[in-house]
Amino acid sequence: MAKTNKKTPLRKCLVTQEMKDKKELIRIVRNKEGEVFVDPTGKKNGRGAYLSKNLDVVETAKKSKVLDRHLNVTVDDSIYEDLIQVIEGKRN
Repeated sequence: MAKTNKKTPLRKCLVTQEMKDKKELIRIVRNKEGEVFVDPTGKKNGRGAYLSKNLDVVETAKKSKVLDRHLNVTVDDSIYEDLIQVIEGKRN
């Protein structure tokens, strides 16, 4: 892997509060219409929140409703199921 001067973007996991490389996190987005979805590309428009690619972190986020607070919307359980699928299937 060639070294480049480009800085790797760091983002903070809402649950662990760790700063990590953007590629190590999953982005969850709320768009202007109030829809919430998993954004594996990390490029969709809207308010973004990041979680570590870890099943325990997703469970904690679900229990603590940290995404609801961060995105100012009620996050449906299907979003957490999508997150689990992304982690288990590693489809990023």
